[in-house]
Amino acid sequence: MRKKRHLLCLCLLILTAVFFTGCSSIDQLKVKFGMKNNDFEYIKQGKIKKIVIQNTRDPGFRFIVTDQRAISELYDILSTSKQVQTKSALEPDYVFEMQESSSKVYKFNYITGLDKTDAGNLYSDDKIYIVSKRIDNDIIKSLWNIRKPKDFSKKYYSTIIDEVEKYYKENGSGKSIGINLYDDVDVAKFILSTDLENFKTDLNSRVPGAEIMSAPKSSEKAKDYDITAAVKTVGYKTFLYKIEITFWDKKSNSQKKYYVKVSDESKDGRWTTKVDTQKPRDW
Repeated sequence: MRKKRHLLCLCLLILTAVFFTGCSSIDQLKVKFGMKNNDFEYIKQGKIKKIVIQNTRDPGFRFIVTDQRAISELYDILSTSKQVQTKSALEPDYVFEMQESSSKVYKFNYITGLDKTDAGNLYSDDKIYIVSKRIDNDIIKSLWNIRKPKDFSKKYYSTIIDEVEKYYKENGSGKSIGINLYDDVDVAKFILSTDLENFKTDLNSRVPGAEIMSAPKSSEKAKDYDITAAVKTVGYKTFLYKIEITFWDKKSNSQKKYYVKVSDESKDGRWTTKVDTQKPRDW
């Protein structure tokens, strides 16, 4: 009931502002009620001529935004973000650099896939914000000029878990396994932190002692595993993945390599998986 009263009062105030004081007062009311912030007014003022959006896992994958309509759209999203004290523990997926001049750049880390019920997903050195997922859909996805593989997050991670689980049961029971995804450069641009969290949960439920190895640049101390599993995508199309998974057993000084082909040749959702221990001719 109190919430409804609060909303009614806000509506009345906004209506009053419309009739008697104009748009600037409406913005002030929005700021007062936490519906808007003034931290990104430099974008609205036209000071930002270029925004560089850089993928954190693939140095060669970035967007340069100069279209003023897109920049204005980004302002609309950021100006309604909420400042908070705590940022998400997930690794950032993108870095936004808003360039006012060669010497003045506003830099923010951004984590995709989070929304208003989560911790901060956009942050600079001194401020943290919860930003709507509209950035994912309205800004980032609209800039992609490559075709993302079909069902990537489902097929890529499930294929890895299947092979790791099979190897663990046959050769690695009781041993720790570190999975290296960070050197899988061909699909690094498609790997997102929220998907990695789901992958970790599924992996832990099926393969005891298996973990994703920390990123090379991570502040975490490198962990020593009994077995490492190096994942490498060697080719993909919309309905085809070719993945090499190489297991190295440190204790027995032995290596096993698997060539995994996941495909949906009929394009009807019926994916098939073929695993070889010898390199196929069509590889």
